[in-house]
Amino acid sequence: MSYDLAIVGAGPAGMAAAVEARALGLAVLVVDEQAAPGGQVFRAIEAAHADPALGADYSNGLALAQSFRRSGATYRPGTTLWHLEPETGTLSLSPGAPAQARRVLLATGAQERPVPIPGWTLPGVMGMGAAQIMLKTAGAVPRGRTVLAGQGPLLWLLAVQLKRAGAPPALILETTPKGRLRAALAQGGWFAGRGQLLKGLGLLAAARGLPVVRAVTGLRAEGEGRVQRLRWDGGETACDTLLLHEGVVPATHVPLALGLEHAWDQAQQCWRPVLGAHGASSHPNVAVAGDGAGIGGWPAAVAGGQLAALDAAHRLGRLTAEGLAQRAAPLLRMQAEALALRPFLDALYAPSAAVLAPPEDATLVCRCEEVTAGQVRAAARLGAQGPNQAKAFLRSGMGACQGRMCGATVARLIAETRGVAPEEVSPLRPRAPYKPLTIGQLAGL
Repeated sequence: MSYDLAIVGAGPAGMAAAVEARALGLAVLVVDEQAAPGGQVFRAIEAAHADPALGADYSNGLALAQSFRRSGATYRPGTTLWHLEPETGTLSLSPGAPAQARRVLLATGAQERPVPIPGWTLPGVMGMGAAQIMLKTAGAVPRGRTVLAGQGPLLWLLAVQLKRAGAPPALILETTPKGRLRAALAQGGWFAGRGQLLKGLGLLAAARGLPVVRAVTGLRAEGEGRVQRLRWDGGETACDTLLLHEGVVPATHVPLALGLEHAWDQAQQCWRPVLGAHGASSHPNVAVAGDGAGIGGWPAAVAGGQLAALDAAHRLGRLTAEGLAQRAAPLLRMQAEALALRPFLDALYAPSAAVLAPPEDATLVCRCEEVTAGQVRAAARLGAQGPNQAKAFLRSGMGACQGRMCGATVARLIAETRGVAPEEVSPLRPRAPYKPLTIGQLAGL
C-alpha cells in the first residue's frame, strides 16, 4: 500500500508527527519495533501511566499516545525497518509486506552512549536505560545491592524512580568532575531554561538521603562469573547490580546507512544529521525528527515531529508556503524554549576522555566480536583510518549490534592513536539489513 508519509518510530516525535500529518489530510504509516507507542521516554505509557514510581512528567505522554491512537494513522507495531530505498520510498519491513511512501520521516530517537569500563561485560552490569525499560514495562527492580554510576539527568531520575518503587540504590557514583558546574553556568541558557532546571533541582531534592560519591574516576567492575564489586580511584564497594550511564546520543544507524549528510556535534561529542529548520535532510525525500536529530528531550522532539509533518504537507502540495510559515512559527518558538537548557546540560555532563576512549588496552570495546581497545589502537597504527577500515582488520562492528555499541568508541580510539580530531575520522557506515534478519525471513521475501 502507498502512503503520503511513512514515519519510523512511535516515540514523542513520531506520534506528534503522525497526529499533525493526519490533521492535514495526509495518508500516514507509522512503523515501530515496540508493541505499543511511547518510545523510550514514554515506554508502556498506556499501561503504566498511573505508576507513582515513574513520576508526573512520565504521565504527560498519555495524552499524546491517545491522540496518536485516534489520529487514523496506519500503525504497525512490532515491525522492524530493515531497508529503505529513499529514491522510490520503498520500506522493507519485518514482519509483513513492504510499504511505499512519498516521504519518509525517521524518528528513531536516541541510544545510550556506551560506557566501556573494565568489566562492563560481566553479568549484572547494565545501562540505566535498560533498567528503566524493565521498570516501565514490568514494574521490575534490581535485586540485591544496586549501584548507579555515571552522570546526566537519567542518573537522578532513575535513582528517584527506584527509591519510589521501594528499591533505592545502595550507592550513587557520580562521574561529573569537580568545577564542571561553574563551566556549565558560563555557557548560559540556564536562565532561559529555568523551568527544566527547576525540575532537575526537584529530582536532586527527591534523591536526598541516598549515599553519593562525587567526581569518581577509574571505575572498574570485578567479579567471578558476574559483577561482585566495584573499584574506583580511592574506593571500592560490594555490588550485585551495576547500572551505567554517560548520557545519550542520536540513533544515526539508518541515516548513516542512507548516506545522509552528517556533521560533528562538538558539544555532544557525536555525529548528527545535517537538517533544515523543519527537519529536512540532505535527501529530498527523507526527514529526521526527535532525539535522532540531536539530543533535546521529549518536548523538543514533539515540536520537531510536528514541524516535519508540516514540511511534508508543504512538499506534497497540501500546505502553502504561507501556511507552513504561519503554522511553524509557534512550533519553532516552542522548540527553541525546549532546547534553551541544552548548552548548560551539554557542558555539565560532557563525557570524559576515558569514557570516549578507554585508556586500558585490555578493555573490551566491541562486545560482539570481543575486540579490545588495544587491538583497535594496533589496527590504527597499521593503517586503519576509521571504523570502516577497522572492520577489515578486526571485525569490530560486524556483530549483532552492527556497530551501534562500538562504532563511536572505535572511531575515537583511532582518532586518539592517529593524533587527529574526532571529526576527522569518518563514522561507521552501516549497511542493510539495518537489524539482523534470519535466513527464514530472507527466504520468505
